[in-house]
Amino acid sequence: MEEQLNLFFKFLEEEKKVSTNTLQSYKRDLVQFEKYVEENEENYNKLTGEEIKDYIKYMQQIGKKASTISRGLASIRSFYQYETKNKNVEKDPTEGIQSPKIEKRVPSVLTSNEVELLLEQPKNVDLKGTRDKAMLEFAYATGMRVTEIISLNLEDVNTETGYVTCRNNKKERTIPIGNMSLKALKEYISNARPTMIKDENEKALFVNVNGQRLTRQGFWKIIKYYKEQAHIEKDITPHVLRHSFATHLLQNGADLKSIQTMLGHSDILSTQIYMQFQDESLKNIYKKAHPRA
Repeated sequence: MEEQLNLFFKFLEEEKKVSTNTLQSYKRDLVQFEKYVEENEENYNKLTGEEIKDYIKYMQQIGKKASTISRGLASIRSFYQYETKNKNVEKDPTEGIQSPKIEKRVPSVLTSNEVELLLEQPKNVDLKGTRDKAMLEFAYATGMRVTEIISLNLEDVNTETGYVTCRNNKKERTIPIGNMSLKALKEYISNARPTMIKDENEKALFVNVNGQRLTRQGFWKIIKYYKEQAHIEKDITPHVLRHSFATHLLQNGADLKSIQTMLGHSDILSTQIYMQFQDESLKNIYKKAHPRA
């Protein structure tokens, strides 16, 4: 089984061109499954649907969350589909097996006032403040993932046209940058970044105090610091700003398809989660506009 798994991982990396994070996720799920199969002295290519169900029960017994089990089953299913296609397995044992039901978590979203309060905190009084102002404005203006933001190079931003090019897992999308974010970004690029970098060959758009590319942890700490400065009780992460970006766009009339494009969702179902936040906004509009409301 180990040999076949390595071939599958190679297929994912070289042909499917999955991201590093996705590949690591597949490896974690399937190595755990392989260990279970070996401990039960079974042949992976002879397993039945009932034995796959036993594995799901085992995962539940050791306290794995429904989301973890569901992801694990998806990884196993992909492996068996690959093996079936290559005629190493006669029948896919995962066929017809349902994933455990996952409760959809409601994303944490800031109100417009909370966003304004947060973005007011960084001050252009020093290099760090100028960078932080640009970075927080940019995160809310583009809705980009934290990994995407810290991976940006200076050349990915066109301050003349007001667009950023986001490259993620060989895919590319172009996102507009709002005027307030653009103003803060120009200020940072012109007056703070040149002094912060130690090496003129540094490509990173956002750098830390040592002049090197900012890390995820660094980004998170900056947001946490300004959340406390603003005395906002909600937990705020870079992803909360992404959720707020999408929700506020939808509440102010943007269509779902455009939001999907800007967020980089491959499936519009992922974007539809924000529809629940539109309900209250629609009710208010209805009450004001309908003669018999």
